[in-house]
Amino acid sequence: MYLSRRARIALRAAACAGFALLYVPLLLVLVNSLNPDRSASWPPPGLTTRWWAAAWHSSGARHALWVSVRAGLGTTAIALVLGTLIAFAVARHRFFGSGALSFAVVLPIALPGIVTGIALNSAFSTVLAPLGIGLGLFTVVVGHATFCVVVVFNNVVARLRRTSGSCEEAAADLGAHPLRAFADVTFPLIRSALLAGALLSFALSFDEIVVTTFTAGPGVETLPVWIYGNMTRPRQAPVVNVVAAVLVLLSVVPIHLAQRLSSDTATTSRV
Repeated sequence: MYLSRRARIALRAAACAGFALLYVPLLLVLVNSLNPDRSASWPPPGLTTRWWAAAWHSSGARHALWVSVRAGLGTTAIALVLGTLIAFAVARHRFFGSGALSFAVVLPIALPGIVTGIALNSAFSTVLAPLGIGLGLFTVVVGHATFCVVVVFNNVVARLRRTSGSCEEAAADLGAHPLRAFADVTFPLIRSALLAGALLSFALSFDEIVVTTFTAGPGVETLPVWIYGNMTRPRQAPVVNVVAAVLVLLSVVPIHLAQRLSSDTATTSRV
């Protein structure tokens, strides 16, 4: 499609403005983490790393980080198992209600987080409270898994639909056990999709705050919740900037890897 010179300039200017709106605030967070002024005055009077040392020695930040890592790992494990099983059921088998099942799996990620949080809080209070199980890390993991399953499901089902089941049938015809056929044929085909889904699931769980607020019990504080609770405290503001800067830097790696793996179209296997 041909565009005039003015149209190209306008599109480039709009694109630059959009990227600036997205990434300039992130750069400001990185700069403020090095600002020696506790009130984050602008422009910074200098640069210092003392807030990074303070963040490293902050027991609250370290505890919240460990809680977020545990929640993310638990959520990722559940999402991998459930998302992969549902993807195989939908992509490899024909049965009544497969479309409704796919819709039910994808729906949670489209719902507002506050709606999901209220629904889960009500369900946990109704079902788990009579059993003596209160809100805690377990309920946080279950709450995060409700929408992280979608990420794994979408990645795996897309990969399965791009690959034929003839290789699996050939392995079965040659006498391979179903588990051996899965390990030697199917798993290499979906390995990158599983890894991409796992990385995105962990990133979503690690960053979640709305659902966490409704499903976490006393003493369970993830890193996003800790940041939100401390960002209005003047003495903690510099440490919050450092933690936010670290999260920005660490988030680049899993998102980049997930993007590369999701676009990987290689279909090599050991057969």
